[in-house]
Amino acid sequence: MATKTKTISPSSSTFSLYISLLALLSTASAFSPVDHYLINCGSRAAETSDPDHRVFAGDDSRFLTSTRTVQLETTESPPPFSSPLYHTARAFEHPAHYAFPVRDRGTHHLVRLHFYPLQNNYNNLFAAEFHVVANGFLLLRNYRIPETYNFPVVKEFVIPAASDELQITFIPSEKSNFGFVNAIEVISAPNDLIADVAQFIDFEKNERILGLLRNGFETVHRLNVGGFKVTPFNDSLWRTWLTDDDYLVSNDGSQKTHFGGRISYQMGGASREVGPDNVYSTARLIKSSDNSIPNVNMTWSFQVDKGYRYMIRMHFCDIASVASNMLYFNVYLNGNLAYGNLDLSDVTNSLLASPFYADFVVDEESSGSLVVSVGPSNMSLPQAVDAIVNGIEIWKLNNSMGSFDGNVCAGYVWRNWRRGHTGVLVPLVAVIFLLVSLSVFFQRRRSSGVVAWSRLPVDVSEANLKCGNQMSSMKG
Repeated sequence: MATKTKTISPSSSTFSLYISLLALLSTASAFSPVDHYLINCGSRAAETSDPDHRVFAGDDSRFLTSTRTVQLETTESPPPFSSPLYHTARAFEHPAHYAFPVRDRGTHHLVRLHFYPLQNNYNNLFAAEFHVVANGFLLLRNYRIPETYNFPVVKEFVIPAASDELQITFIPSEKSNFGFVNAIEVISAPNDLIADVAQFIDFEKNERILGLLRNGFETVHRLNVGGFKVTPFNDSLWRTWLTDDDYLVSNDGSQKTHFGGRISYQMGGASREVGPDNVYSTARLIKSSDNSIPNVNMTWSFQVDKGYRYMIRMHFCDIASVASNMLYFNVYLNGNLAYGNLDLSDVTNSLLASPFYADFVVDEESSGSLVVSVGPSNMSLPQAVDAIVNGIEIWKLNNSMGSFDGNVCAGYVWRNWRRGHTGVLVPLVAVIFLLVSLSVFFQRRRSSGVVAWSRLPVDVSEANLKCGNQMSSMKG
């Protein structure tokens, strides 16, 4: 089993009580977001259906408020069954600004950005480098698609939307002076997707913290443990869940299982928006084969960026026990005990096949990896299931600068772009001023007419790109 370092573990009953309240009351009806914008950038078609049967609107609309952009279409014959979202793109050499009206104010919104460097007559999109800002958060900085990628990239964020508009701005970097985007999704999240409370875990502490909802989140990893890949078509929030095989580093004695019955979502428990049936109906588990309890753990390792806090959500659903009150196990994060003697029957009212999730927050300062382990506890029973995991999600929390990508704020990248173009703008204005002055001079010699001129237009306002004070630390 994993080496247990010094921890301070809460009592099982106290932790179970508050962790069960993380999700609000689930509803029986299908989730219908108040705000739901799907934009196929660069498309001249009014509507486009993707392979998951979602309808994306073309971006010749009121949402794109910048005019100095270019619509791109692929010059290659698209491969069969490829998504039409990646046959077009919107390119920009100046800041490009999208604004989406928000009706569901005060809630977090899902923001998904789709990128695929399609072949075109404009430029090599692999050479594009740019920044992305949304509602004062710096989502991406100096972002570039690696030339080894021959597949689409989707960046997913969950950010608060307190005002009546959610703004997304794409800013070219000085290195490339252009950028692009293929598609944008803005969807209001259900209230139970992110809770305001979690358990903070490190070498010395295991304590409850508050204030998560002051943060934004970037999805880093999302796994369907023990099961197949789950596509957006099979998820009520249109998420993708990858298989866990590539992340599993210790698999001795574990096995996969599948449940063919009905998942019992309960009032006050995890909803389908928290995790779909396809996640909770599959699992990886440790099971006694005789009267001895296996001395093994299941362990997953995840690469992450250093210097950030991360929220780890563990999904559990006892789809393997023959009776309640027979499954007890431990959860470890980076070798520290996060939850001791977890009894799923205790947190699901002794109902089998009923989903439950727990949120933990950890700091990642040095190693660049997060290690998640589960294994038998001192309460595990022989001839029973001794550990189970159905899903794992990892989100990056923004830092104190409101950034997910470096120790700079959104306003910095905007001001840096303006400074980089001052050398071009000032001579240009001087030339225009000289030409206008000469024109006025000669016109006055010919007649008494008057010539007037106005300032150059600006596409994007700086009003919402100042350095913010988004909180990345939570008080206990």
